[in-house]
Amino acid sequence: MDASNVDPAIPYGPHSAQFIECHRPKHGRASRGVAVLVHGGYWRARHDLTLMNPLAESLTAAGWAVANVEYRRVGDGGSWPATMEDVRAALDSLAASAWRREHPGPVVGVGHSAGGQLALLAAERLDGVAALAPVTDCARTDREGLGENAAVEFFGSHAAELPDAYAEASPIHAPPLGVPVLILHGTVDVRVPLEHSLAYAEAARHAGADVDLRVIPGLDHLSCIDPGNPAWAQVQSWLDGLAIHRSALSSPLA
Repeated sequence: MDASNVDPAIPYGPHSAQFIECHRPKHGRASRGVAVLVHGGYWRARHDLTLMNPLAESLTAAGWAVANVEYRRVGDGGSWPATMEDVRAALDSLAASAWRREHPGPVVGVGHSAGGQLALLAAERLDGVAALAPVTDCARTDREGLGENAAVEFFGSHAAELPDAYAEASPIHAPPLGVPVLILHGTVDVRVPLEHSLAYAEAARHAGADVDLRVIPGLDHLSCIDPGNPAWAQVQSWLDGLAIHRSALSSPLA
């Protein structure tokens, strides 16, 4: 990871996992906006924000400032709803920071897997969300035993015992309205099967949400966060288009 464009982290709580790693656009470029990265790993502590380092490199090279969010995970103080509270607190701290004022433009969430779930649930604090193979239905995740029964670890019990918590944590039950969403999902994903995103897109559109679903043949779960994979170009293009659109709306000539 190139440290030449890394700024001091922004803490948003007392726990060692409550911080945002900040990256300036490379080569002194003006910021297109701020991409808020939210990593996945099925909420477990052994997976951390370094999963998103390749995307941070790609985005800063393309002129985006990057806020890579760490949060408490299972095994390190995290669970539902504490983990979600961390992501919302991180976004609030980012919005109030001097670093954010130095990097204008839209604030867009880029979340992968469980990070996609967290970004979608925090959409009211964002100008857009790109969710890569996101977890969108926690009860279904539990029923299917995905992530080696990760949902039981995260919630502390099965969905049958905690139906309200599972529903509250599931983006499929609360599609973001007024916030554009890109869902990118591969056809050979076995960690979060494509059918989850197909169901989410249908439910979200029925509720009136703006959802652009991209189904990528042959793409697996981790390849979603590989900027060397051709699928990433679709995400980058969507983000750049959103930045241009938001800039036009804020222009005095608009």
